[in-house]
Amino acid sequence: MMPRVLESPPGALPILAWAREVPPGAVKQLQHIASQPYVVEHVAAMPDVHVAQGVAVGTVFATERTVVPGALGGDLGCGVSAHRFAFPAASLGRADLERLLSAIARRVPVGDAVHRGAGLSLPPELQAASLSTHRLQKDWERLAPRHLATLGGGNHFLELDRDAGGDLWLLIHTGSRGVGGAIASHHLRVAAAVGEGSLPGLRTDSPEGAACLADIAWACRFARANRDVLAALAVEVLAEALGCEPGASVDVHHNYVAEEAHLGRVLLVHRKGAVGLEEGQKGLIPGSMGTASYVVEGRGEARAFRSCSHGAGRVLTRSEARARIRPAALEQALRWVVFDRGRVEDLVEEAPAAYRDIAEVLEDEAELVTPVLRLTPIAVLKG
Repeated sequence: MMPRVLESPPGALPILAWAREVPPGAVKQLQHIASQPYVVEHVAAMPDVHVAQGVAVGTVFATERTVVPGALGGDLGCGVSAHRFAFPAASLGRADLERLLSAIARRVPVGDAVHRGAGLSLPPELQAASLSTHRLQKDWERLAPRHLATLGGGNHFLELDRDAGGDLWLLIHTGSRGVGGAIASHHLRVAAAVGEGSLPGLRTDSPEGAACLADIAWACRFARANRDVLAALAVEVLAEALGCEPGASVDVHHNYVAEEAHLGRVLLVHRKGAVGLEEGQKGLIPGSMGTASYVVEGRGEARAFRSCSHGAGRVLTRSEARARIRPAALEQALRWVVFDRGRVEDLVEEAPAAYRDIAEVLEDEAELVTPVLRLTPIAVLKG
């Protein structure tokens, strides 16, 4: 679809939305961003746009020399990775999938759980981390080893899927855990004290702004390492059971800021719940629990700052989902998917009915991405 042009306040920048419907609350949040003094060009809204704390999920905007910590979400560097196995998924029965999921769950802390004691050894790329304050450095040293290779809760997941050709895939959705939360909270406080705009931003030529960018980069490195180590743990289980190692893999962030060239100049592109893809670059758009996910290729749409959705997008808040969706309805929706049925009452928050139809999302962003591969879930471990 062509982007809709949403109404902007007087003096604000245009808002382009690749979504057939934008919730009124999200429109207000987009208008707020479009009114900020540091935003340039326009604001883009992805098909999965919905209300969130401070800034709507699915928001993309650019600045020249300002970083806005409140526009990226608390889980900095959150993203999705996918790993393909040349193994016939159809040969795995329900009992096989239950055994695999149980074996992975024994190795991967989920929800609020973290590794005990000193935690895990950090990979080499994280051992030289240098955060901008003594307190953040101590937070890193305390949290990083214990939160590495943990899934977290909410909409985070570890999932087994099959593609149209029958191959098995491993999907992981998680982020920077407590490490990113500590970094985000610190820079939100700094921006509130010295930033500009009603959604405070920090100039990157200031010590505060430079420190914010550097710390966010460390959070994103940790998030990527978290997915990588989680994948390694799951792959050990799968390789032992299946007798094969994964081949192709894809990994994308969706809560981050990046320096990129757009519209003839270098800009700082902020994405909250959105993925940046160059033309032809592979990406991932997961559906909801129990619905298909997609491997996609970017189409390089300049007006969207070469971005796309990060998922299906909520249509019900968690409290609305708990009030409206019966556990029995979730069990029926997931009748072909292996999951922990003992948690069905808690998992109604993540039911397919709480999210947009992923097919509609892909239709709305036909200018932004081309679907390459459909992945159907067969087993899901939720946080």
